[in-house]
Amino acid sequence: MTMPNFFAAVYDCLMNDDVDGKIHQLDLLSQSFSQDRYAMTPIETVRIPDPGRPSLPKLVPPKDLPKRKLGSKEGLAALMHAITHIEFNAINLALDALYRFQQMPILYYVDWLRVATEEAYHFQMVREHLAELGYAYGDFPAHNGLWQSTYETDHDVLVRMALVPRTLEARGLDVTPDMIQKLRAVGDKRGVEILKVLLHDEIGHVEVGTRWFRYLCEQRGENPFVLFQQLLNDYFHGQLRGPFNYEARRKAGFSEAELDWLKQMEAGR
Repeated sequence: MTMPNFFAAVYDCLMNDDVDGKIHQLDLLSQSFSQDRYAMTPIETVRIPDPGRPSLPKLVPPKDLPKRKLGSKEGLAALMHAITHIEFNAINLALDALYRFQQMPILYYVDWLRVATEEAYHFQMVREHLAELGYAYGDFPAHNGLWQSTYETDHDVLVRMALVPRTLEARGLDVTPDMIQKLRAVGDKRGVEILKVLLHDEIGHVEVGTRWFRYLCEQRGENPFVLFQQLLNDYFHGQLRGPFNYEARRKAGFSEAELDWLKQMEAGR
């Protein structure tokens, strides 16, 4: 009996545009992987300009997203919707990291499948809270920046690890504590608890990216600190800006040299 192919199964899940169907498919994928029911034979990959996602939310440029005050019910819902969208994108990011790079050690797939399932759990938590506020995923517009960076780094796993988990997702470590304080100020206790869970888990996700980035640098004889700066210069749209969450980044594997570099950047030197 021929075993199903892991990478083909991941691709099917990645391209599933039904939200609940994708989450259910991911759960089955994770179960089958843990029971060694897949063949890990590489298959031909295709570039993916758009992964599987629902027709809503409407995707617009970041500058076209309306500004809403957090003090209103709609403003709170808009913030939760934005977080929901980030978590849904994060599911697709992790799935693409599994599908795209098929010559990595088996522990790489263990790591990124765990990340995908944790992102799905996050998505469900935030979506349920959004529903309690009277809204659904898709009710507000959103932007596509996270997937765009994923698409632009699909040619090299080392570049992907540097730019997506270590740069874009690491930014979440910086901004989440301030969001927690704002939610606490408007009395959203459930939102505070959810963001605490997200912050704890996202430290682990960034650490996965850091660990595999360093592994790949060692394999290729590259200096991780020097190469990370170079890749940011080559691929990152915009400029890294503080304040940075140094404690969380340290837990996520950032070196003291990298943290000192960020401190200099934040100080404007």
